Amino acid sequence: MATRDWQKSSYSSAGNACLYVSAPDSATIRLRESDEPETILTTNPTALRALIRSAKTGQLDHLGER
Repeated sequence: MATRDWQKSSYSSAGNACLYVSAPDSATIRLRESDEPETILTTNPTALRALIRSAKTGQLDHLGER
């Protein structure tokens, strides 16, 4: 995928701690980190929206505590 297809998140800081997003079509969203650009997470808008909503409401805060 060409570099121009990726947009850096406005929440990313300067340096190497950046999140990039690409939406090649209306059904696909791709995410990658600047540390490992070859590792790409592919999802869809509905699933990403649900993940973000869950994180914002704190539903994921204690997932590792069992």
